[in-house]
Amino acid sequence: MPGPETLLPTLLATLAYLLGSVPTAVLVCRSMGLADPREQGSRNPGTTNVLRQGNRTAAVLTLLGDVSKGAIAVNLARYAELGSTQTGLCALAVLLGHIYPLFGRMRGGKGVATTFGLCLALSPPLGLIALGVWLLLAAIGKTASLASVGTALVTPLATFMLLPEQFAAISLICLLLVLRHRDNIRRLLRGLEHRL
Repeated sequence: MPGPETLLPTLLATLAYLLGSVPTAVLVCRSMGLADPREQGSRNPGTTNVLRQGNRTAAVLTLLGDVSKGAIAVNLARYAELGSTQTGLCALAVLLGHIYPLFGRMRGGKGVATTFGLCLALSPPLGLIALGVWLLLAAIGKTASLASVGTALVTPLATFMLLPEQFAAISLICLLLVLRHRDNIRRLLRGLEHRL
């Protein structure tokens, strides 16, 4: 059983996982009378797949919700004055909740928006660098997955330069992002990936 010094970090990490588990895309689509994104298109409950249904409002709401999950989890840890390692664990927990949601039959999103939110909360410059890299790669390659994988590869380096105490946590988070995009990477290599 956790002692007093680990009880709060454990509770906040658990809360972060549960927060990440909230299936934003599913809730948004359901409230707007749209099809479950897990049953449409790429079957991924994320912004890009919601956008493929042709509803920009739903896509924006999904994006804002997923970004907010990451930011709220980190800000709660910082408000509680947790150490850098414990804060990094909360960041990892919210991403794991998003990818493997308790409330979504373990069928979660790719985690890009949630990662942006947690990076922004950890360090606004880091979050803005990640966003800038994503936008640049998306503009060049016209492919969301290429932009996401490229950003996941660059973000650990930016973290090492700006926020070295979170390098391990962000590197693990970005590794998970790349692994979640492994099917997209295969399609990219075959020239079959969906374009924006």
